[in-house]
Amino acid sequence: MLMRTDPFRELDRLTQQVFGTAARPAGMPMDAWREGETFVVEFDLPGIEPGSIDIDVERNVLTVRADRPAREGIEELIAAERPRGVFSRQLILGDTLDAEGVQARYADGVLRVTIPVAEKARPRKVEIIHEHADKNRAISA
Repeated sequence: MLMRTDPFRELDRLTQQVFGTAARPAGMPMDAWREGETFVVEFDLPGIEPGSIDIDVERNVLTVRADRPAREGIEELIAAERPRGVFSRQLILGDTLDAEGVQARYADGVLRVTIPVAEKARPRKVEIIHEHADKNRAISA
């Protein structure tokens, strides 16, 4: 199971996304779904240098950080609608996911993180042992 760290604070998340700082990093939009035996999470990070992206897994917490630095040397800024600074997102990986098998790929401004389902959480068939009744046993009424 994949859970966000603070699902009830949507307003705080939006505020972070717009006004993120190094002390309180901005959020990043994401989608998450399951494909067979793998969970997939995609983060939108357009214009982010791949070298500024950092992914850590500590215990069952996956942390994604990225940085879009402020523009320097511009005399007159006409518009500034794209958020800049540090972006961060944490996801709590449930016990059903394999934190050791996390993989990531960044292409076209999208960071794709794949997390395999743990072996112990995968569906399995249980064999049913059929026992034949003892034919010599007396039946009482």
